[in-house]
Amino acid sequence: MKKFFHIITILVLFLIQTPVSARTLSHPPIPKESPDIEKVAIVVLKEPNNKQEIKQIIEQNPELKIRQTFNQALIGFSVKGKPSALQSLQKLDSISSVSPVNTYHVHSDDNIKLIGGLNARGYYDENNQRLTGKGVKVGVIDTGIDYNHPDLRRSYGGGRDLVDNDSDPMETKAAEGQGTLHGTHVAGIIAANGRIQGVAPEATIIAYRALGPGGSGTTEQVIAAIEQAIKDKVDVLNLSLGNNVNGPDLPISMALNKAVEKGITAVTSSGNSGPNIWTVGSPGTASKAISVGASTPTLKVPFLSINGREIRLDLLQGSKDWEFDRSYEVIDGGIGHPDELKNVEGKIVLIERGELTFTDKAVHALEAGAEGVIIYNNTKGKFFGNLDSEVPIPVAALSMEEGEDLKKLMKKGRLLARTNIIEERDILADFSSRGPVTSTWEIKPDVVAPGVAINSTIPGGYLPLQGTSMAAPHVAGACAILKQAHPEWGPEKIKAALMNTAKLIKNTDGQIYRTYEQGAGRIQLEQALKAETLVFPASMQFGKFQIADRLHDHSSFITVENISEKTQTYSFSVPYKEQGINWEMPMTFQLNPGEKKEAEIKMSADPTLLKKKIHDGYVLLKAGAERIHIPYLYVLEEPDYPRVMGFGIGKGDKPGTYRYEVYLPGGAEEFGIAMFDSESLRFMGFLDWKRNAGKGQLLQEIPAEKLPGPGLYLAKVFAKKAGREDWIETYLFVRPDGQLGDPESSADQKEVLK
Repeated sequence: MKKFFHIITILVLFLIQTPVSARTLSHPPIPKESPDIEKVAIVVLKEPNNKQEIKQIIEQNPELKIRQTFNQALIGFSVKGKPSALQSLQKLDSISSVSPVNTYHVHSDDNIKLIGGLNARGYYDENNQRLTGKGVKVGVIDTGIDYNHPDLRRSYGGGRDLVDNDSDPMETKAAEGQGTLHGTHVAGIIAANGRIQGVAPEATIIAYRALGPGGSGTTEQVIAAIEQAIKDKVDVLNLSLGNNVNGPDLPISMALNKAVEKGITAVTSSGNSGPNIWTVGSPGTASKAISVGASTPTLKVPFLSINGREIRLDLLQGSKDWEFDRSYEVIDGGIGHPDELKNVEGKIVLIERGELTFTDKAVHALEAGAEGVIIYNNTKGKFFGNLDSEVPIPVAALSMEEGEDLKKLMKKGRLLARTNIIEERDILADFSSRGPVTSTWEIKPDVVAPGVAINSTIPGGYLPLQGTSMAAPHVAGACAILKQAHPEWGPEKIKAALMNTAKLIKNTDGQIYRTYEQGAGRIQLEQALKAETLVFPASMQFGKFQIADRLHDHSSFITVENISEKTQTYSFSVPYKEQGINWEMPMTFQLNPGEKKEAEIKMSADPTLLKKKIHDGYVLLKAGAERIHIPYLYVLEEPDYPRVMGFGIGKGDKPGTYRYEVYLPGGAEEFGIAMFDSESLRFMGFLDWKRNAGKGQLLQEIPAEKLPGPGLYLAKVFAKKAGREDWIETYLFVRPDGQLGDPESSADQKEVLK
């Protein structure tokens, strides 16, 4: 489709997950819902239907309009109509589900680090033949690629543009709108073959442009791309895209599962919404795909050493390296205006974020004689930024909390700091999204891979970027290498080889990351190629326990296959003993070469003795010198997942309308969008409201006249279920012409500041 929905997330503040009693902001009772607002939805059929049969379904309700039909990635179609008409579809026996469409974006922070990069690698099969991915087709669903790039010409094997509906999947150029570079960067990580080399430099890249200007596209475009990839019979499919909706039932997650069933190894990024739990987003929630989180390659990171405390610095894009060899005084530079920087010569200046661009702050500090600049955030947490032009002094970022701590130390006297350069590797990136998946309680991501400071191709050159977008193509390239080495392997075995041989990584405190943070660990392709045993599925879910039931007995079945040329003995180790949990492991057994066995792992639990909501760990399988860690997870009662997530609002399909989307992981007894005056917090009315909202994605169009008068408003998007209420608070700006403002418009920003 040429037209797609751009989400406008306007001045988002934070996601709050505390009981409503902890807040003073409240809302009145929810009124009844209007039945006249149209929605767009993906309809999944239970059995294949031809176009004539689908037409007959729609003819039963003339208020519905067909948008697209699918017969590969999904068996179904997309449709638009009023809620009552869509509900009538849900009643038909031939229909499995009706889900509102979603908006997907590239999964990259697009933050440049001037270190790191890809190196040409050498992998070999058992006959000592170099493995390069030759003969393997890797589909890349993204923003298109610059197939004229000298490092990608030999790898490019054609593709399809699902945005403009033609056969030219070239990246969006700046002259055509918001230019993109994401797909070219992803393709280079997989199969660059020139000045730099990707993981599988001789793999064939098939490009599918499903995300258009600015890196956004709809559910329909992405599913259409998956459909085309299935028809093209690609071997591996990479999707470095997604949203912040943690749900297993979104159509793209279902479509990826279907692609895997058809023999395609699907790889997807987990998302950049970390470090909190429950932040993995679709399609990183797809059960059968390989969901990938981001770890750090070997990096030299500057730390400020102050009074025995080490404070990590994150360099801004375009900054020169922070390489001071002696102590410097750190001084407060306010917001960075010239009149606040009169005594900073020869010092490091600490500046608060806001009002001025990062570059303006750095230039002002440079002109005042500062040696370096630290910009601390003006909202909670860390941030990543970029300089618009080169500045010959280093510029770094800190969190608000760290910046305020430094200011407190300054008030006690002269503050001196020296720089320590610390080498980091195999640490999870803060931005990397964590699981588990809501409702299925599956472990995601499955693995992690390098996703920080990754140098790769972009239109016209090269650039280091970071994000789970950069981690996923590392895994896609690894899958291409494994497919070349084992052409007979399907997706399940390729996924198992990577997970079974992954390295469990630890945080800075030396603690192993949780299963829902790193999955099986950081991939080790060389070890995967040398694997002698495969265990699949490579992770286990034992489900949800209820306290009302005294005892629970759960089993998980895994297949152990000996792929070596020798007889091997296998034994399981019992996980760490936990009160209320008892394990029963299979007895030690042997397998001959090529032989496999199904093993049952039993767990019994007394929920009344369990103290945590989420329980996870690793079951260890020993096979000769091999040590295979199999992640497992189970939950108690209804875990503390967010009751509402993924809110966005933008222009609707019809003139004079807006469309919002939101995800309710477990449904809601009450849902609404309450509007408040930004200054007085006086309640101004509901933008929308519902009772007994169903589980999953909501997408609703509302008339523009429902917006309040011009001004800045606080919108509270809330959902209640089982005695818990969660909400998202976001500012919405209504312009004098009655339209929602654009956060990227400087004119609107000025209006907000008035």
